Amino acid sequence: MLKETKTIAAFREEIRQLAEEAFHKHLISGYGDGEDVNKYQIVIEGKPRHYSLEHSYSLLCDLLGKSDA
Repeated sequence: MLKETKTIAAFREEIRQLAEEAFHKHLISGYGDGEDVNKYQIVIEGKPRHYSLEHSYSLLCDLLGKSDA
């Protein structure tokens, strides 16, 4: 869940770092900013999908085996 103390920009940067790690581990095939400031694009199995920031964070944490606390 998006914590009130985090700005959207800081949260997006955290998601970008997780996505980069997942990409380098070949867990996803791409990532990037979504069309909307509250969405993030993750490419899985060649299919680009736009997820909410919260869902993107949780998905990437799950893929990487990290706690999304």
